[in-house]
Amino acid sequence: MKSSGFYTVIVSICLVFVSQNALAQPTGGSGVTDNDLQLNTITTSLPFMAITPDSRAGGMGDAGTALSANSTSVYWNTSLLSFAKEKSEVSLSYTPWLRQLTNDIHLSYLAGYKQLNKVHSIGGALRYFSLGEITFTDINGDVLRDDKPSEFELVGAYAFKLAERFSIGVNGKFAYSNLTGGLTVAGVNTKPGVVGAADLSFSYFNDDAKIGNTDGTYTFGLTINNIGNKVSYSELSRRDFIPMNLKIGNSFLAEFDEYNKVTFSVDLQRLLVPTPAIYKLIDGEYVMLAGMNGDVGIITSMMQSFYDAPGVLAEDENGDYIQNAAGTYEIVKGTRLKEELAEINIAAGAEWWYSDVLALRGGVFYENKNKGNRQFLNLGASLKYNMFAIDFSYLASLNGRQSPLANTLRFTLRLNLGGN
Repeated sequence: MKSSGFYTVIVSICLVFVSQNALAQPTGGSGVTDNDLQLNTITTSLPFMAITPDSRAGGMGDAGTALSANSTSVYWNTSLLSFAKEKSEVSLSYTPWLRQLTNDIHLSYLAGYKQLNKVHSIGGALRYFSLGEITFTDINGDVLRDDKPSEFELVGAYAFKLAERFSIGVNGKFAYSNLTGGLTVAGVNTKPGVVGAADLSFSYFNDDAKIGNTDGTYTFGLTINNIGNKVSYSELSRRDFIPMNLKIGNSFLAEFDEYNKVTFSVDLQRLLVPTPAIYKLIDGEYVMLAGMNGDVGIITSMMQSFYDAPGVLAEDENGDYIQNAAGTYEIVKGTRLKEELAEINIAAGAEWWYSDVLALRGGVFYENKNKGNRQFLNLGASLKYNMFAIDFSYLASLNGRQSPLANTLRFTLRLNLGGN
């Protein structure tokens, strides 16, 4: 069906707004809204693995899971490499990071791919994250030493075209996080964090789609990223999850004429790690009142993340938590579902190309205020000449200048090494 892409995009957008409206509405007469959910942010180790590295998706609200393939698809969706228009490309991206807080943190990203034939494509990437210069001190404030903590990630990518419109992809990753330089803290030796991980991706690509009389290309993308081991920075510290996440993307590229093309893209994204349970200090001991134990394995974590939100504890007229006859604590009806929906991040963007020379972009990203509160507007542009292209993006925080992400810039230089 030529219009199937259009209907899928519309359904996806409707589901997004239905989900978010459900967060803001009382459920089952409980009177609890999104404003009543507790702050319960999910944190991971090696968060740099989930930072958007490129300027194209960075100019479209981070909605990159179903965008047309280029070298940075190694990060977003490797399976799309099977449908790339160019046979090979390399790119170099640079992002000054958290400039509202400091001026020496930055992310660099080198990526590339090559189509071996009509079925097989390979790629790779190197990500380097510098945390700037940090001065370590002891408990008395005396300087121990100056250090420059850093992290890096190596990626090997492979895409296999299953059929004319279907493709799968897999990435193998090695990440190294050296935050302390082996410093001894309170008699405990610290060590770097080492990660082995994988990405799995799937794409559906239909270049014969239509919206009314407008020809175009519909793309669906599904990825599970950073499936890997937990990390500890010492023998005694707790092992934490890396940012495993699920992304579902839809895009439609509308070809209005030979000069003007517009892409609309929508992503739903969520972490696949446990939601923190609610603990309270009772009689000198911390007791879990709601939620589930997060000390689980990788596969269990990915499954549990869809139903482990603790919700809101019910209170009586005295402000005490209500305990059931079985000894468990009562949860306000509907709040667990509300919290699960709150863990879905929404990214949406649009891109206009004129004559494959000039592009302008815009997008928005929404994360619930109880789950991190990243809410921002993106703008971007590109210039392309022969085999070279330069991309630029700007992030404006919707939470004001107090956000550490405010005014983030990204730059990408792309080089086409062999067109079809």
